[in-house]
Amino acid sequence: MISEAAALLRSGETVAFPTETVYGLGADARNTTAVEAVFAAKGRPSDNPLIVHIARREDLERLVTEVHPVASALIDAFWPGPLTLVLPVRPGVLSPLVTAGLDTVGVRMPDHPVALALLRAADCPVAAPSANRSGRPSPTLASHVLEDLAGYIGGVLDGGAAGVGLESTVVQVQPDGTAAVLRPGGITAEQLAAVTGTEAAAAKPAAGANTPAGASGGGSVPVPPAAEPGVGEAGSSPAPRAPGMKYTHYAPRGALGIVRGSSAQRVAETAAGLLQAAQRAGEITGMLLFEEHRALYPADPAACTVSLGSLSSPEEAARFLYAALRRFDEAGATYILAEACPVTGLGAAIMNRLMKAAGGSVIDTD
Repeated sequence: MISEAAALLRSGETVAFPTETVYGLGADARNTTAVEAVFAAKGRPSDNPLIVHIARREDLERLVTEVHPVASALIDAFWPGPLTLVLPVRPGVLSPLVTAGLDTVGVRMPDHPVALALLRAADCPVAAPSANRSGRPSPTLASHVLEDLAGYIGGVLDGGAAGVGLESTVVQVQPDGTAAVLRPGGITAEQLAAVTGTEAAAAKPAAGANTPAGASGGGSVPVPPAAEPGVGEAGSSPAPRAPGMKYTHYAPRGALGIVRGSSAQRVAETAAGLLQAAQRAGEITGMLLFEEHRALYPADPAACTVSLGSLSSPEEAARFLYAALRRFDEAGATYILAEACPVTGLGAAIMNRLMKAAGGSVIDTD
C-alpha cells in the first residue's frame, strides 16, 4: 500500500494519508500540476499556503536558505511532531503555489509511522493540507476523507484515528529569537517557551472573535454573523504566512455559536434557553459541552448533544473535536451551540478552531 501510494505521488497524483494531527492530502510539492489538483479537490483559495512534509532533517536543507538557532532548537525538541516552522524558502525548489508566492514556506516532520514511511518511499517533499473540502471540519479518520473527497483524489492510506486531532502549531521565529505563533496547535505556547526561554507571541484571534452574534426569529435565537471579507471569502488582504490565518475553517453545515462566561451555571442556562427557542423555531439543535457541566443542563438539551470529555483532559477534547462537529452534520443539526473552554495550554488551539468554525460568533453571558 505504501509503495503504491508513493508511486502515485511521484507520478503527480494526490494521496490522502494519516499524520498524528489529522489526515493530509498530499502531492509532490515540486510539481505545480499536482499541487493544483490539491487546491481543486479541496476547493481551497490559492492564496492560502500549504505545509510541506519531510521525513529527514537533511531534507530541510534542500528547501530553505537558513534556520535560526531558536528554530533549530525547536526542531530538536519537537520533530517529529505537530510543529510547523515557517522558514525562508530556497528559490526555485518548490511550486510557487505551495508558498502562495511568498518568500517563506511552512515545513514539518510528522510523527506517524505511516506518514514517515510514505515520505521516505516517495522521496520528495510533500505539500499536504488537511484532506477535506475547504472550510469543513478536518478529517481524523479515513472515512472522513472519503466523505469529502471520494472521486476527487488518487487514493487514501488508512492509518486509523489521528492521535492529536488538531493541526500542527505553526511558528515563525523572529530575528530576535521570539517564537511567533501563527496558528496554535498540538504544541502549546508553554511548551515552546520551555525551549526558547521567552514567552511565545500569541496568534492573532480569529476575525470577528469579539463580535456578538446577530439575531433572527424576532431576536430570540442568536445566529452567527455573515463572514467579513477576507475571513470567509477571498479579500484584498495579503496572503497569510500559514494556513488557518485568513479563512473560516472547520465549520459544520449548521450555524454554530460559542457560549462563554465566568459562570458555568449561567452558560448552561443561557445555552439551554437558546436551544429551546431554536427548537420552537423549527431548528434541529446541537450542543457541544464538557462532561463536568452535563448535569447543569436538562436531560436532553438538544436533538444532538455531544460531550468533548473532561475540561481536565484537553487532549481528549482536541482528539475528538472535528469528529464531534461532523456528528452534528450526520444529525442534520441546523443550530448548534458550543461551550467555551479556558484558553490555556491546548485550550488555546481548541478555542482557535471553535472560533474559526463559528465564524467568530460568540454569545457572552457576563
